[in-house]
Amino acid sequence: MAKRSKRIKTGIESIKKEIETHFKKIEEDIDSGNFEGGRYHIKELDQSLIDALKYKLKLIGEEDEDIKKYEERLQILKDKLEKWDE
Repeated sequence: MAKRSKRIKTGIESIKKEIETHFKKIEEDIDSGNFEGGRYHIKELDQSLIDALKYKLKLIGEEDEDIKKYEERLQILKDKLEKWDE
């Protein structure tokens, strides 16, 4: 079990790095006016990466405050994109 737990924790760190990469790309897309690119990265975060992170944390029975921070940060970026749509 220890080996599996270690592998899951490594996967969690990998997902967190990928999430940060997508956040960076969203911010760059918004700054450059590439709203379709920003929407793609938001969708990727919202529908897959954050869910994958939640699942892996559930497997090892841990909770992480980063999930709430990611969701709040994602909502702020979604709101920014909605302003541009108006």
